[in-house]
Amino acid sequence: RSARIHIMYAVRSISQTARITSVQHTRRISASAPRGRFAPKAAMEITTITEGDGKNFPKKGNKVTVHYDGTFPDGKPFDSSRKRGQPFDFQIGMGQVIKGWDEGVMQMSLGQKVKLVCPPDYAYGARGAGGVIPPNATLHFEVELLSFK
Repeated sequence: RSARIHIMYAVRSISQTARITSVQHTRRISASAPRGRFAPKAAMEITTITEGDGKNFPKKGNKVTVHYDGTFPDGKPFDSSRKRGQPFDFQIGMGQVIKGWDEGVMQMSLGQKVKLVCPPDYAYGARGAGGVIPPNATLHFEVELLSFK
């Protein structure tokens, strides 16, 4: 895998003094590209919306609790734990959720909120899901790590 970190700063000027008003971190994580004549797979993007504590990160096998909103690239929602008012629990790194969640949530610190952009290789791939997610769909998630143990 390759990972690139892009840091973008939004700066505004106050009386000839610039100060940072927001920081957005975006990481791109690429799947292993097959050798030979195949094209490389699309990268997953992780963008921080709200920083977490920066100290406590879940490990493979931990039970994590998250809130999430799932949308298609056009913004149309397809699922939301927030809308249901019920956080979602799963065991991380064990294949209970899509690859994008297993890899993305494991990089989050406690309290962090991120936007995950999961191309098909990190989502449901060519099979789609339950008549709701079409084949080869890129999915967008806003995920907040509430707790883990």
